This record gives sequence, C-alpha cells and structure tokens, in this order.
Amino acid sequence: MFRRAHDARKRADIKLTYIVDVEVEDEAAVLKRLADVPHCAVTPDMAYRFVAKAPAQLSAPRPVVIGMGPCGLFAGLILAQMGFRPIILERGKAVRERTKDTFGLWRKSVLNPESNVQFGEGGAGTFSDGKLYSQIKDPKHYGRKVLDEFVRAGAPEDILYLSRPHIGTFRLVSMVEKMRATIHELGGEVRFETRVDDIEIDQGKVRGLKLSTGEHLRCDYVVLAVGHSARDTFQMLSDRGVYIEAKPFSLGFRIEHPQGLIDRSRFGKFAGHKQLGAADYKVVHHCSNGRTVYSFCMCPGGTVVAATSEPGRVVTNGMSQYSRAERNANAGIVVGITPNDYPGGPLAGIAFQRKWEERAFELGGGNYMAPGQLVGDFIAGRPSTSLGSVVPSYKPGVHPTDLSKALPDYVIEAIREALPQMDKKIAGFAMHDAVLTGVETRTSSPIRVRRRDDYQSMNVEGLYPAGEGAGYAGGIYSAAIDGIEVAEALALKMIGVPAAA
Repeated sequence: MFRRAHDARKRADIKLTYIVDVEVEDEAAVLKRLADVPHCAVTPDMAYRFVAKAPAQLSAPRPVVIGMGPCGLFAGLILAQMGFRPIILERGKAVRERTKDTFGLWRKSVLNPESNVQFGEGGAGTFSDGKLYSQIKDPKHYGRKVLDEFVRAGAPEDILYLSRPHIGTFRLVSMVEKMRATIHELGGEVRFETRVDDIEIDQGKVRGLKLSTGEHLRCDYVVLAVGHSARDTFQMLSDRGVYIEAKPFSLGFRIEHPQGLIDRSRFGKFAGHKQLGAADYKVVHHCSNGRTVYSFCMCPGGTVVAATSEPGRVVTNGMSQYSRAERNANAGIVVGITPNDYPGGPLAGIAFQRKWEERAFELGGGNYMAPGQLVGDFIAGRPSTSLGSVVPSYKPGVHPTDLSKALPDYVIEAIREALPQMDKKIAGFAMHDAVLTGVETRTSSPIRVRRRDDYQSMNVEGLYPAGEGAGYAGGIYSAAIDGIEVAEALALKMIGVPAAA
C-alpha cells in the first residue's frame, strides 16, 4: 500500500481509496495492456541519494546552521550524513527543557522569551498538529526522505502511506531528540541557548558570527533557518545590509467548535468511524471588500495554545496530539494582507504584528489571557460577557470581550461576512456558542530574505536563507524539504560544484 485516503464528498457513501505498488513479471506487457488506464504507471524511484561527500580535509570552517526547527534540523542532518560535521546554533533550550518553559506560560502565565512555543529545539512545529503534507511541488521526492527519517526516529509507519499524515506534539518531542543524537553520532554539534547576535560580512561574504555567549565563531557558510518569529535576528540582518523584502501574510482568530459537530458535518452517519478518525476541514470565502478569508492550520481534536515569544503580547496557535482526541476542533480563520496594508519598509510587517498582539494582551486583561468572543455575538456586533457550551481550550484562559477592536476594521468586516457563508459548507460553523480567540498573527513570516537560484542570499555570499522564517516554506513538511535543498546546495558549494537551479 503506497497511499490510503478517503472520499467523503458523498456522506451517504464514503469510500476508502488506495494506491498500491504491484510487482509483475513482465512490466512492459502489463504497461502496454493498461496503456489507457490513467492511474497506472511505473512506480517512481523515490530513493534519496546524497549529492556530495565531504573530503577528508576541508579548507573552509565547518558549516553553521542557525535554528533547529524542521528546516534547520534537516539541513543539519543532511550535512552531517554527507560528512560535513555542521555546527547547529539554537537560541532556545533542548526540547524537554523547552517543554517545561512552554507549560510555564500555559499554566502559570510565566513567559521565557528565549524558550517557548516559537524558540527551542524542534521549532514552532513541535507544538502543532504535526502535519506532514503540503501543496508544494516535490519532483525529486525529498518529502519521502523527510518521512523516512521521521519513521527512523520513532514516528508511526502510517505516515508513509496516509494521504494526510500527522504526528502530534508528544511524539515529536522524542523524535527530535533521536534526530539530534544522530547528528552528534555523525560528528555534528548542537549548541543550545546560543543566540546569534551579529553577523560579520566582509566584501559581500560571510566571515563569522557573534554569539550571545560572547564567542566569535569563524565561518564561511551559514544556513539561516531561524523561523518566522526571530524578529531581533531580522532586524540585525537588515542593519547589516542583507537584502530583505516585505511579503504577504495573514491575520485573524482561532475558532473552536465541538469536534463531534465537525465529524457529523463532514462524515454524516459515519462520524466516529475508526477508519476516518477526527474530521478536518478547509474553507475559504472571497469577501465583498476584496479580501479572502480562509481556514488555516486546522487541528482536529486539538487545543488552542499560547504562542507568544515576546512579553506583553498575546499570540494564538493550534496543536493536536497523535490521537486527536480532545473535545474541540480548532482552526485559524484568517484574512490575507499585503505590504500595501502596512507600508514602511521591509520590516514594517513585524511592527504591524506587534501592534495587534499588544492589543490582544490588553483586551485579554493582561497576564497572557486571550480575548475571546462567541461567534454569534461577533456576527451580531455585540460584546460577549460569558461563554456558552463550547469551553475554550486556550491556557492561561480566555476573557470574554468584543473582538471588533482586536484587528483592523477590514479584517473584522471580512470575517464577519465569511462565517455565515462558511456555515453553508459546514453545518453549524457559525453556531452561536462557537468561540473565537485572538489573535492569530504568525501565520507565516512577514519578510523574505531573498535568495538566488543557488540558494545564497541575493547580496551576501555564503548566507543561505531557508525555511519559513526566510519566507520559503510554510509548515513542518515544506520547511524540512527546503532544509534538504539548501543543505545540498551548500555542500556542493563547499566542494566546488555549482548547484543546479
């Protein structure tokens, strides 16, 4: 079995669909006989092959990877597997220590700005649904390498054939630890609680890094895989003249419904069937004001989590465990915005995000409570004074209020129009007691560190912008694939072979 999925478009007759690999004795004859069958073809070769091998003696210093989220983790792993003994710098803590700090915010309202949902081993993807699929093109089947490495590190083998695989937070913790151990065994090095405070650039080339530990690290090749919340790093890069541009992202809220409602709407009489699991959804609405509202990072049977990395600000995100067994479904309901909405230069999007995160902190009453509102009240334009049958999952807690001032007027207007329209696609989506929790601001990076076809920065040789923070991925899967591609380009550069575009 190569792939298993389900077709739930007709709820009265849900079908399981399979793609299977079959070995035959006379392949040519079979292919000729089935030439008119569009879904029959030779199985593609998805084996991963390393593009380079490190020489016994390297003339350049060891390559450095900044950040240990999915992109940095796979960039470091591939470089280690090719023998380049990378140094990985992570400003946060090792994953288990980081988990304790994250729970400190959720349970005690105590934020550690260097160790939280955004910063630390595993990156933001560790506290997510662990989705392992994407709409990106992957002609070289790097995604298979990602899945194989995850299984080797302890992920369930069903991620190799499920059409929409996921892992969940708790499993990701132990997997990340095992992958770090592999990097160490191959001669790599991981340094935690080590932030990059400055980059030395001489005549357009990387020459070294200044670290928060006080060390100056000599290097010529750096993978920049810092994630979308490394705002101080983006400022430093801009100050040093690295070419950065503003890019679109999205703003909105998290919405929570009973998972059973979503299951019944999507699966009808088959809701709860073990082969189907918890139902997910994807909805979109094009508004009369020209904006588009869409669901983002939908987490079946999950929780809304506090995801800020800066004091005095509230940010929401969603996560699920592998079982997806919590009572609520949640998703971002977000509105696309562009640099035209926040003029002021390449870093203006960061200031824009901070403005609304600070507003959410105030509306929540301080102490990292999140502002919330019943969907019925939000649509009607009246404040919520209490919650209903849907118990919000966000910790430290949700403060009922009026979300109309939590985001720009055009975002509020668009979401208010979209929710009743989405209800036509998913019955009950606009139920009165569903809960909106604010704010969702970090859907993707607000900047892009532009790179050339050889994956190096547009104007700094030796700097390889990568992953979600640099504007080249969105989510675990695509970020990991980008990490592989960048690692290959860097390795070829180090041995003097031009990288293919």
